[in-house]
Amino acid sequence: MVVAKMSGGGAGWRDVRGVTAQIVLGRWFMVFASFLIMSAAGATYMFGLYSNDIKTSLGYDQTTLNLLSFFKDLGSNVGILSGLINEVTPPWVVLVIGAVMNFSGYFMIWLAVSGRIARPHVWHMCIYICLGANSQSFANTGALVTCVKNFPESRGVVLGLLKGFVGLSGAIITQIYHALYGNNSKALILLIGWLPAAISFGFVRTIRIMRVVRQPNELKKRFDFNQYEYGGSAAAVLILLFLPLAVVIREEIAMWKSKRQRQALNRSCSSQLMVTVEKPSAPAPTTTAEAAEPPKAEALPPQAPAAAAPSSSPVSQKSASCMSTMFRPPDRGEDYTILQALVSVDMLILFFATICGVGGTLTAIDNLGQIGLSLGYPSRSISTFVSLVSIWNYLGRVVSGFASEIFLKKYKFPRPLMLTMTLLLSCVGHLLIAFGVPGSLYVASVIIGFCFGAQWPLLFAIISEIFGLKYYSTLYNFGAVASPIGLYILNVRVAGHLYDKEANKQMAAFGRTRAPGTDLSCTGVDCYKLSFIIITAVTLFGAVVSYVLVHRTRDFYRSDIYKKFREEAMAAEAEMALADNGVQLPRERLQEEKPSSVSVSVTTTATATRTGQ
Repeated sequence: MVVAKMSGGGAGWRDVRGVTAQIVLGRWFMVFASFLIMSAAGATYMFGLYSNDIKTSLGYDQTTLNLLSFFKDLGSNVGILSGLINEVTPPWVVLVIGAVMNFSGYFMIWLAVSGRIARPHVWHMCIYICLGANSQSFANTGALVTCVKNFPESRGVVLGLLKGFVGLSGAIITQIYHALYGNNSKALILLIGWLPAAISFGFVRTIRIMRVVRQPNELKKRFDFNQYEYGGSAAAVLILLFLPLAVVIREEIAMWKSKRQRQALNRSCSSQLMVTVEKPSAPAPTTTAEAAEPPKAEALPPQAPAAAAPSSSPVSQKSASCMSTMFRPPDRGEDYTILQALVSVDMLILFFATICGVGGTLTAIDNLGQIGLSLGYPSRSISTFVSLVSIWNYLGRVVSGFASEIFLKKYKFPRPLMLTMTLLLSCVGHLLIAFGVPGSLYVASVIIGFCFGAQWPLLFAIISEIFGLKYYSTLYNFGAVASPIGLYILNVRVAGHLYDKEANKQMAAFGRTRAPGTDLSCTGVDCYKLSFIIITAVTLFGAVVSYVLVHRTRDFYRSDIYKKFREEAMAAEAEMALADNGVQLPRERLQEEKPSSVSVSVTTTATATRTGQ
């Protein structure tokens, strides 16, 4: 056995360069880079930390603030443009556009809130926050979609981890913000403007599509931190954030050594290579005349043009109208076209369930600052609520991603059923907010954060499994459009309107009127009670709707939904094995035959003699 060793001299330097190239250019470093991009891409979930600064400095009422919140989530979730761009350009183009949008939008908000520019109109602020938040969809599309395509058999785990880092980014950025700026919440807006953009630019060339291969193998106690202690916690967070780099290096070195061993073994042995391509035999002819007749494709002269009927030619198939096939979708799991997926009943069910579920939890997250203040919590607790939501948002994404993947593979447990269970659990958090039990907002933050996070990997995994991966960049972003629709209905039209109505009632009871240019505040349980009772009812209805999808897809999830991806990976492994042994099989030869109908066998007979034999 030949073992690759890193020796001194020129060979050692070549080995170091080889290992470094293997790590930096490898698929695992690409995943690590995606982790970092995602860990700074969830600034939209920190709105509760700086929303009061916007409200007081610009003199908004709650309805106006919630309108701003709606445009924030409209930008972060309407990623159709980023999906379409990603369909025709490499991922780095999407990442660069997102980085520029992120800095431009949040920098303008910081200038307005800090008084460095004249007070902008409300619609100006809506554009700024929509532009900055829309960068999140570009980061998601550029990094997350690329990872799903590179690891199609582990999409639940990949989605759970990457969406988990998006959820955890609120806690990560909060620690960095306290370490750098103390309690200056206005400076937080500037931080979330430049930090995500810098990370995206740093790894812009690392994120790329690769060939699919397979590899074996507080509630009662509170602590007040000063800026130095926040610096220590931020350092700990960063160390934990970079821990996956050790796994990246280990896995890539193992792959590099394995490759070197195969190459060395091939050089040391005189091998005889036999390649056999076996095709399934043609069906037995029913008549002698049919048996004697050669196949039509082989009867054509080599240079003769194909004279097939127009309906069967590839050109005519490609030019067929999209509208004519829109209502004739393929089987679940196959590649739908964009129009076929958008008009599908399955997509409409998913879309409506997401409006109810994500719209309700996101309303709670975006109003955490005002909910805490109305219930009498100290201002320092708002940061705790945001951190709790962020951490449990992360755990919800990771747990739902891993658990749904394990249950699906072992027990054929359908992902839509897990989505239904998540929606039911979120109703508990909504009710805790509605009735304002003392101290319950901490528990509600945990439940809301977990359920909000858990819904995203499930939604995106279901879309990829039912509608295929061919147009996943666009369909992924279409699924996210449901979030701002639910947010506008539940946050602006319900929560914001009822909050302002209660605030005006309280001011009238004390004989006061609101001065122009001042914010409108409400105190007490009644500020959000009716709102979250309505949100609970809507979420329950969403759970019922999602259960309809469980019933519709039960047979699909009982089948082997990842079979074709395993076959494609086996074909890629066979081609790599041939390349390692010095045989270049034409790529067209492998692609025109399906893996299930082609068997490639490699036989190596070593003729080298060994001492003592």
